[in-house]
Amino acid sequence: MPIRTLIVDDEPHAIEVVKKYISQIPEIELLSTHNNAINAFQELQKNKVDLMFLDINMPGLSGTDLVRSLQYPPLVIFTTAYQEYAIEGFDLNAVDYLLKPISFDRFLRAIDKVMNLHKMQTIEQTVAESTKPSAPAQPFYIYMRIDRQLIKINTEEILWIESDKDYIKVVTKNNTHITKQKISAMENLLPIQSFLRVHRSYIVPINKVKGYNPNYLIIENTRIPIGRNYKQICLDKFNPGNHSALVFIE
Repeated sequence: MPIRTLIVDDEPHAIEVVKKYISQIPEIELLSTHNNAINAFQELQKNKVDLMFLDINMPGLSGTDLVRSLQYPPLVIFTTAYQEYAIEGFDLNAVDYLLKPISFDRFLRAIDKVMNLHKMQTIEQTVAESTKPSAPAQPFYIYMRIDRQLIKINTEEILWIESDKDYIKVVTKNNTHITKQKISAMENLLPIQSFLRVHRSYIVPINKVKGYNPNYLIIENTRIPIGRNYKQICLDKFNPGNHSALVFIE
């Protein structure tokens, strides 16, 4: 099977160099390229990725922060112009560390390591899947940058997400987390089958909704407004004719 790969770098020239090298290796399938770590994080939530070529020094979320935020990171080859980041990269169990400008022969040595590790992982996974009993679904997490640190939130604990201009508020039973982010960006991070946008300023977890009215929903005794452009979506989802367990509020 091909090694499914992402390139994450804020320098267009650096992306083009790695793309050119990858095109010469039939065993590597380039899924996409990203100029920031947030977009890469979103893809990693949606698709199976085996390998990342990852720049370290990027605006917003750094490459090392991205790796730390992942419960099960893929194989990583760090790419950077700064030698001083090497120790930090290897502390995160990176396969290799490529210093820019990257030569093709150095790229090939890194790929040789990847292929050997990927082959071992494939064998181990095959053996494990043939012997283990079926397990419950893994929890789904999002990560919010608050006060210069990443906060890990289990999406099962979210009651609702509320937007206030350039900030969002993620409300759980025990905490309210606030960060500077667009609600549309947060919407892209959430599992689409579990959450629903019901207003330009609100996203709700479907299984937390206990009551429905054409103008609002009830979650934990709180009224969540339904936006005019979202009424049909909510009607289809929460119509008591289709969801007999849901309380319809006159």
